[in-house]
Amino acid sequence: MQPILAGVTIRSFLHDSVGLSPTWAAALAAFLHAFILINTFAVLPLVFIWAERKISGRIQDRLGPTRVGGRFGWLQGLADGLKLIQKEDLVPAAADGMLFRMAPYLACMAAFTAFMVLPFSDGWVAFESDIALFLLFGILSLEVLGIVLAGYSSGSKWALFGGMREAAQMVSYEIPLAIGALVPVVAVGTLSLVEIGRMQAGWIWNWLVFTNPFVFLAAIVYFTAATASCKRAPFDLAEAESELVAGFHTEYSGMRWSFFFMAEYAAMFLVSGVASILFLGAWHTGIGPLDAALESARISGRAADSFYWPGWLANLFGAAVFMTKGSLLVCVQIWIRWTLPRLRIDQVMMTCLKYLLPMTCVLFLGAVLWPLAMTQLTGRTQLFTTPFGERIHPPTDADETALRDASPAAPESGAGSAPADTTSSLVIGHWSLDIGDSPPPPPPPPPAHLAQEGGFQ
Repeated sequence: MQPILAGVTIRSFLHDSVGLSPTWAAALAAFLHAFILINTFAVLPLVFIWAERKISGRIQDRLGPTRVGGRFGWLQGLADGLKLIQKEDLVPAAADGMLFRMAPYLACMAAFTAFMVLPFSDGWVAFESDIALFLLFGILSLEVLGIVLAGYSSGSKWALFGGMREAAQMVSYEIPLAIGALVPVVAVGTLSLVEIGRMQAGWIWNWLVFTNPFVFLAAIVYFTAATASCKRAPFDLAEAESELVAGFHTEYSGMRWSFFFMAEYAAMFLVSGVASILFLGAWHTGIGPLDAALESARISGRAADSFYWPGWLANLFGAAVFMTKGSLLVCVQIWIRWTLPRLRIDQVMMTCLKYLLPMTCVLFLGAVLWPLAMTQLTGRTQLFTTPFGERIHPPTDADETALRDASPAAPESGAGSAPADTTSSLVIGHWSLDIGDSPPPPPPPPPAHLAQEGGFQ
């Protein structure tokens, strides 16, 4: 587990190629990681707000922004940001000042911190972890604390009602969201987002969404729950524009008001990026020869002791593919918002608890039983492909040497040797299940007091 960026760590690049000392190289690498993530987090909402206005304009047969930034109005989001900076930052007299000011920052930082474990390409991640998916959902769930504090501290009953509705919605939809994300995890056997992305190299049918029907249906359920957890229409009754108030952020103005929307649009890309990794091939194009060439360049870059340009360019191309997939899914969320009517709050909760939650439980159970059923019917765990671990990551010579050194020496065959173990192993993702005939285990030794008293003959 190591942080990687641009094929090799930034720290190694600064130390080996630039000539900085290890201390300065580590400090500058940390600063560059933070700088890249902060700018990504800040720029994405500007782009998606512009996209939402243009897409909604086309859906409603109007033009959308056309004045600022040329005929396409691409600077409209920046102009709105400058306008919000100049607005007066008001705090109601009845509000709890400290909590009122802290709430938007808490919601914003929860969405920002989750980007820490999101890989944009093979190794382009601020912090690579074996439990990255668990950390991401755990950090993202903290956003609801900012929502609750915003409604509670505003000193307004309308904001309090909106905050409670939004909190109930977000907490409820996190359950089918997490279970839907576990369905592809069962197929690959790892919570590492980098490993899940690597396992989908090759042709498009190697993407997890085509692994089995349960993963395909889980992708639809996950995207539905993700749309609701991001407080997007048709699940945004608590802050509907058609209502008299805006929900939990009714009393906010200026930049603090904009922080809630920055967190919302950043979370939209975050859950869309996770969907791209879990279901849609991550940074892979789905074109076999092209992905093979790019993967070869990335492997050479990881093996190189110095900065390796082909590997860096391969990762840059992979990051562009990943961001394109995530942006398209964000556009689908925008499309849904301006197409479907809003649900009542009871319908919002019923959709989660009565439909999505049982569906995800059934899909999870089906994903667990699918490899066993395929083994009985076809003799393999996948219908069209071999198991992911065997297809993408065959054991290397170093792995075999380490395994041989770690395993105890087998007894030589002979008259007094133990019978050979005929157990075969069924590989399911990264798990193995022993099947077939095997010698029975030896009986346990009798307890000492029974053996002395003659209790066992």
